Amino acid sequence: MQNKVILISIDGMRPDGFLRCGNPFAEELMKKASYTLDAQTVFPSVTLPCHMSMFHSVPPERHGVTTNVYMPPVHPVNGLAEQVKNAGKTSAIFYGWEPIRNLSQPSSMRFAQYMHSYAEEETDAILTDAAVTCAEKYAPDFVFLYMVETDEKGGHDNGWMSDEYLRRISLALDNVKRVYERCGKDYQIIVTADHGGHERSHGTRMPEDMTIPMFFLGKTFEGGRVLQEVSILDIAPTAAALLGIPRAPEWEGKALV
Repeated sequence: MQNKVILISIDGMRPDGFLRCGNPFAEELMKKASYTLDAQTVFPSVTLPCHMSMFHSVPPERHGVTTNVYMPPVHPVNGLAEQVKNAGKTSAIFYGWEPIRNLSQPSSMRFAQYMHSYAEEETDAILTDAAVTCAEKYAPDFVFLYMVETDEKGGHDNGWMSDEYLRRISLALDNVKRVYERCGKDYQIIVTADHGGHERSHGTRMPEDMTIPMFFLGKTFEGGRVLQEVSILDIAPTAAALLGIPRAPEWEGKALV
């Protein structure tokens, strides 16, 4: 299997928030993608540990990052970006929260763009446009787009399931739709959250924090199929399988293709 992959992470998006945000693309996404509204993230359900597990397919007790402060692992595990590079392919990353840069080792990414999430009102949209332009112009094999405004400006500033939180999810889905419309013919697209949230926080084992939606969109996936027993650890193996590259031997998740 030789595909190109775009992975989109919408920080803090709860499944019920996805369903209640009112964006018509939410229903379209469930019709076109194989998906689950009941995937599980890792504990602690915090942004950097969850994304490290997303990229490295091991839980925090193995990669060693248990807070939003990066700590180099004692026993390093190759992540998705390293596997892409070792296979002779190229990666790109677009992100609005600076610690996300620690998901890959130096020089693993061919293209990278960072913009602080409070630098512009719609940073996620600006980064989405940059990611789409990069995909169209340079065609990297793997593109990672990270959207933070749902978590920061939605959940933490206003509360999970608040009107502003739901509005931020809808804006994020507008960005996903734009990626799909412009890149869907050339890329398989994975859309996920890293964790959920409750009140104005997250990080616990509560279902509101641990349960996340995932969508797998493209020619490889059956539209409308509901996936069972999916974990955030499954994302890296699935992306690697789509790309036609080896998975790292330490990875614990399963490929969903």
